[in-house]
Amino acid sequence: MRRAIAAFALLLSFAAAAKAESLVVSLSSHRVAITSSFTGQDLVLFGAIQADAATPRTDARYDVAVTVTGPRQTLRTRRKERVLGIWVNVDSRPFIQVPAYLAVLSNRPLPHITTAENLRRMQLGLENFRLVQRVGTDFADTVPDDPFRSAFIRIESERGLYNETPDSVTFITPTVFRAPIPLPAQVPTGTYQVNVKLFADGALVTQANSSLQIIKAGFEEYIAEAARDHGFLYGLATALLALLTGWFASVVFRRD
Repeated sequence: MRRAIAAFALLLSFAAAAKAESLVVSLSSHRVAITSSFTGQDLVLFGAIQADAATPRTDARYDVAVTVTGPRQTLRTRRKERVLGIWVNVDSRPFIQVPAYLAVLSNRPLPHITTAENLRRMQLGLENFRLVQRVGTDFADTVPDDPFRSAFIRIESERGLYNETPDSVTFITPTVFRAPIPLPAQVPTGTYQVNVKLFADGALVTQANSSLQIIKAGFEEYIAEAARDHGFLYGLATALLALLTGWFASVVFRRD
């Protein structure tokens, strides 16, 4: 009996796989070079839904949710209060290995795409994305309305590094879509991961992944490599340049 049940379950899994759509995604560029004149850029994500020819869906509504995450960093949020008439930092909270960039793009608001439980489980949306904090000796994410968490997301959103746009994915045809990925001027360098989830009638059908590299180019790249690979010589050269600049300024602006 158990073998029969197992065989039936296996057949059901094969049937589900036969009906599953596949998702093909591509970026307009997989490499972004940052120079001194870089003021921001929009990459474009293109996607195509390939339905199974034998059992195509005819009445399903597709939805797409895209999550773009940048390199992981440890960042800190500080809380200021007025003490004796002066604003000072009275408390802080480190966020451990969180994305330096986080964008959530979709064709309509996420709560209209799937259930709140699915959004939490899949970490879809700024409210549901896991941002681990160090609270004393504990490491955990907190409730969405935690003041440090809310302040952190607000600050990063104001800088253009965190954003959630519920109408940025556009379906060109019922099975082809595009989505611009905004990269602000202060976007950090590193590897970025792009995850695309396809939903049909609220259920996750499939997902696909891509990636891109953001690098420094030109003179900025040379300076960054020198600072990283030859730290002592870079520091020495910087100190000598500062001394030379100070001496030159004293000569030019000397009053005789």
